[in-house]
Amino acid sequence: PRLLPLFGYFALLLPPLGAAAFSPSLDSDFTFTLPAGRKECFYQPMRKEASLELEYQVLDGAGLDIDFHLLSPKGETLVFDERKSDGVHMVETEDGDYMFCFDNTFSTISEKVIFFELVLDNMGEDGQDQEDWKKYVTGTDLLDMKLEDILESINSVKARLSKSVQIQTLLRAFEARDRNIQESNFDRVNFWSMVNLGVMVVVSAVQVYMLKSLFEDKRKSRT
Repeated sequence: PRLLPLFGYFALLLPPLGAAAFSPSLDSDFTFTLPAGRKECFYQPMRKEASLELEYQVLDGAGLDIDFHLLSPKGETLVFDERKSDGVHMVETEDGDYMFCFDNTFSTISEKVIFFELVLDNMGEDGQDQEDWKKYVTGTDLLDMKLEDILESINSVKARLSKSVQIQTLLRAFEARDRNIQESNFDRVNFWSMVNLGVMVVVSAVQVYMLKSLFEDKRKSRT
């Protein structure tokens, strides 16, 4: 697979050969074009006891299908989807780089436009935020309020906003795929309409010629 430098990733360990990189992020999405007969792989570094959720959709291309592989840091196949247009998968992770690949080698003509989104949970940032908040939890009894409750409310709002952004991103992907299907159908209808029009013109010309030939006087005058 071809190396795709997406966002860049700085780590002590080198990434696997032929894989693209993501910077650690709680939510990342990407759209790319996969040529016919090609396979592209990406990797995502994960921590132990975290979770990795990945959703993909084929937005454009004949058949709207793709092969999908998800491999663990040990090289074990966790998920394998064959000739599917979309999929959602969540796995509990361990320390290491998880690799996921999109395979279009079964297609010899059509390229595919693929959208995918990564959602990472329990990556450690929230725990650090809570530790930062604990430094300010002093004298709450005098103020008759608890900063832990405020933190919980803020985290709840943050989670809901993140979910809303994720849903909006997925809706945009669905809209893009539906638009591509409609445009493909529009081009197909126009093409076959022109073919039918051409056939009608040819048939009409042949009918006129045949009718004209029936009324022609083919007798030869004698001299």
